[in-house]
Amino acid sequence: MSLLATDGLCTHFEVQRGLFGPKGTVRAVDGVSLTVDEGETLGLVGESGCGKSTFGRTVLRLLDPTRGTVTFEGRDVTRLSQSALRPLRRRMQMIFQDPYSSLNPRMRVRDIVGEALEIHGLGAPGSERQGRIEALLKRVGLRPEQADRYPHEFSGGQRQRIGIARALAVEPRFIVADEPISALDVSIQAQIVNLLKDLQEELRLAYLFVAHDLKVVEYLSRRVAVMYLGRVVELAPSEALYASPRHPYTQALLSAVPVPDPARRRVRLVLEGDVPSPLEPPPGCAFHPRCPRAKKGLCEVEAPALRPLGGGHQVACHLAE
Repeated sequence: MSLLATDGLCTHFEVQRGLFGPKGTVRAVDGVSLTVDEGETLGLVGESGCGKSTFGRTVLRLLDPTRGTVTFEGRDVTRLSQSALRPLRRRMQMIFQDPYSSLNPRMRVRDIVGEALEIHGLGAPGSERQGRIEALLKRVGLRPEQADRYPHEFSGGQRQRIGIARALAVEPRFIVADEPISALDVSIQAQIVNLLKDLQEELRLAYLFVAHDLKVVEYLSRRVAVMYLGRVVELAPSEALYASPRHPYTQALLSAVPVPDPARRRVRLVLEGDVPSPLEPPPGCAFHPRCPRAKKGLCEVEAPALRPLGGGHQVACHLAE
């Protein structure tokens, strides 16, 4: 049984069109079914606005789903009250994108990391709890004496390490990493990625890793899901997806990834137009207005379902073969 599974998960938002216009519905996540096994990293990629972060927050019940289910450790968390959900919060944590705004600037690092320990009653107050905080800081590459500093006294990479220590404090099994390196300098990104990989091997953590950087996702993930306009359009083992992408959207994303070897240079596939508004998604396949091989009378009429191609490879495209 999977550690986490979503079935037909939808997160919709009602918005006002203009000052006096009618209300509309933003289908941020629109029927996503995914699984994450224990100790696995599932990469989630796609352009900005495709619903990746909304999906991650819905999985953790930071947002309530409109429809569908989220099952964690065999329990449907979408049906639990906030009081019943609290014990499960220990097992599901999040590393946020922005290490600057995700830490309270008025709290010392000791209090930021120790807050979750206090809420969940982990460790006796006093020396035992303080020892756990200092051990967590050492585990993420910080010095114990830095526990009495404030967030503004750290660099961006160090702040993200504090955020990772905070997530680890309650001994989770599953972590949503919401673009955890996108706000960092390139020189620091590799350090944070390697830290996450080492922690996963040491603690048997499962990650949902949300990112734009496809090379990082390839390095970390066993499987990769590609989202477009709230839906998963391709899901495959990492090696299969990067070696032979089947959806034209995935092919376009991968063609933009720089390759250092000139002999292996890819042909760049440039998509025309912008991502359609989730307020007014196109009929049929949502990708068909930008697809270079859309078939008239089919793609613009019928929305393709995510279907298996063999070897764990799934794709939502009428013309994948």
